[in-house]
Amino acid sequence: MAAPDEDQHLGAHAEISGAARDVVQAGSVSGGVHFHDHHGDQPRSPRPRQLPRGVRGFVNRTKELGELNAVLTNDDGDDRFIGICVIAGTAGAGKTALALRWTHQIQERFPDGQLYVNLRGYDPGEPVGSHDALRRFLIALGIAADAVPTDTDDAAALYRSLLADRHMLILLDNANSVAQVRPLLPGHSRCLVIVTSRGRLSGLSVHDGAHRISLGTLPEPEAVALLRAVTAGFRPVDDDAKLAELSRLCARLPLALRIAAERAVTHPHMGLDDLIADLRDESALWDALDTGDEDEAGTVRSVFSWSYRALPEDVARMFRLLGLHPGPDFGIEAAAALSGTSVRRTRHLLDALVGVHVLEQTAPDRFEFHDLLRVFAADQAQREEPLEERQGALRRLLHWYLHSADAAQHFITPTEQQVRINPPDDGVAPLTFTNYDTAVDWSEREHANFLPLVRLAEKSGFDEYACLLPAVLWNTQVPSTRFATWSPAGKIGVAAARRVGNRAIEAALLDYLGYVHTHFHRMADSRKFQHAALEIRRESGDLRGEATSLNALGLTYLRQRRSDKAETHFTQALAAFTELGDAHWQAVSRSNLAEIHYLQGRLPEARKGIIQSLAAHREQGDLLSIGNALRILSAIHLDLDELHDAVLAATESVKISEDLRDHVLEGYLLLDLGNAQQALGLFSDALASYQRSANLQRRHGSRDREARAWHGVGETYRRMGRNDEAADFHRRAAAVHRELGDAWHEAIALDGLAEALTNERPDEARGHWTEALRLLADYDDPRAVWTRERIEGRITGTG
Repeated sequence: MAAPDEDQHLGAHAEISGAARDVVQAGSVSGGVHFHDHHGDQPRSPRPRQLPRGVRGFVNRTKELGELNAVLTNDDGDDRFIGICVIAGTAGAGKTALALRWTHQIQERFPDGQLYVNLRGYDPGEPVGSHDALRRFLIALGIAADAVPTDTDDAAALYRSLLADRHMLILLDNANSVAQVRPLLPGHSRCLVIVTSRGRLSGLSVHDGAHRISLGTLPEPEAVALLRAVTAGFRPVDDDAKLAELSRLCARLPLALRIAAERAVTHPHMGLDDLIADLRDESALWDALDTGDEDEAGTVRSVFSWSYRALPEDVARMFRLLGLHPGPDFGIEAAAALSGTSVRRTRHLLDALVGVHVLEQTAPDRFEFHDLLRVFAADQAQREEPLEERQGALRRLLHWYLHSADAAQHFITPTEQQVRINPPDDGVAPLTFTNYDTAVDWSEREHANFLPLVRLAEKSGFDEYACLLPAVLWNTQVPSTRFATWSPAGKIGVAAARRVGNRAIEAALLDYLGYVHTHFHRMADSRKFQHAALEIRRESGDLRGEATSLNALGLTYLRQRRSDKAETHFTQALAAFTELGDAHWQAVSRSNLAEIHYLQGRLPEARKGIIQSLAAHREQGDLLSIGNALRILSAIHLDLDELHDAVLAATESVKISEDLRDHVLEGYLLLDLGNAQQALGLFSDALASYQRSANLQRRHGSRDREARAWHGVGETYRRMGRNDEAADFHRRAAAVHRELGDAWHEAIALDGLAEALTNERPDEARGHWTEALRLLADYDDPRAVWTRERIEGRITGTG
């Protein structure tokens, strides 16, 4: 029989180079763990071509283009290289247009490709964070999404490593600070980084040697040339003097000039005098409203207003209502809900807005605003839409998202207890889905909108939606993103539920907050939330809810290895679910009890229970629960020396998590796959499993399980006779468990460390074993007793 210890086989396998080992110990790549150095065996990373298309009719900026070209050569025409160039200027000055014009001209000098990101530094919503941008770049450079480190420093280190031998062009658009940019800078000058910003970003010049070009308004001749370029072929030839007057009214800002030119194109038979008079009237209106602090911004607003007032009423209404949407982008169906129009009609209205360049289309059915235009649209909605109309539009939008999320949750988490909501209102057509993948795809596309929507509901006084949305979104979010981003929405939801007196929703949200804190190993907070939920449900006579809370508390105690308390709560939950006749949750409770029996070393009971539960889960088609039950069964097989069966069960469980696209679950299940592979002597396979597990755990913030993967690496290296490397990983694992207050896993890691040191440093090994015994003193289940006896034998030399 194998040693009955849940962590005894947390091992791994594969060759690790000295250089890679140094990276591991420094914790600088792949979430702090890097097991392979096979760059020579891998195909070259893809060459991304991410530059957006340049603007139509770009003219002039000859002086600035010359300055940019000078960055690449010296006075003698020889190549020189300044690695960073900042294009700074006011809003609407054409910074992005210039950057795109130049980068398209020079892209062939950078054969390894181009990277582009809009950092949205001045958008009314949240800017793109450095880590998010790094994640996009790393995926474009060939790193699997689930291998991207969660720590920004680690992600930046991996990014720099990937660019070390490449000549790439990198465009960082709309940055708002040096801090946002610096993690995105390569570590050498073979790459060229272009940054556009409204700010000067002086720190990049002072500390990073950046060359800065300040972009102002166009000289009048160039402004007139721009107007002519955009209107060419659409209007009779206009008088230069009148075009000059029009350009002055646009403050010679390229964004305003283009919008004005598009307005002229749409009225080819209207004389410029009439167009100028219209714009002058709008300018007077904005002059009366403007504070005078931002003259150019006021001018841009004048041009926006001028163009906006020329829109047909239904198109103008769509434009201003879209300003109420709180997220960074939106789809056609959400726009239809906001405006109360059909999807077909909405498509026509959005096409009209794209056609006059006040809305950008980013995908076949996705749209976004320029940040200035978003502000302008929201301002127009406040000015022109009566409060009742605005509230009606927001209610339709929130209602659409709530019911679309409800439809998605029935595919994403079909067996979870889901919040019941009333049928959709007439006139709101939420999405429907055909399968799991289409539901998850929608959730991924809309993920960035979920928290802004909950905040919008709270701010707008829609407490019903502020509490219902987080509850539904808990089961709707892609499993891999739930724990990291849901908590702020959940807290808003709890407060809203209390305001409206919805005790059932309050209890559900408290339970979910408990799960979040359990995931991040904040056990005291987790129990606080779950006890609060249990109290509400008992007061309300909600037996099903009470059983759910008991099960949640049992999982918290299980995570802490407080097996007696966990068993008590699972047993009570099972009794309640049995009384309710709920077959699914009976099977879940039995699986949880089987895991307790396994942890306690009661293998016959554990095996009987998990086989019974697994059969029920398979009959119900509950993939998530099947994967979890197979994990437990694999561990039981391992303790019974049924090694091939252990590998088969764990492999099937990991495959299920991959099919579900649930990387949180996958990272957990990979620990048991690594255990089984290591026990069978498949060291290379085991190390690969642990590498992926550690990366996933790091990415999703589960430090305790990441440390368990490190412990497994240590066990595997010890079995391979590489004790120094084993000791390094065991030390790291023990330090994290100590910091988290996890006595059991700290003791197991110290035991592994002692085994790695016992031949070369026996006195140090005995010290670690002695500390492990102290940590294990409070555990009295059979497995704990066996573990203490084994360690005592190692200290005395009898084990």
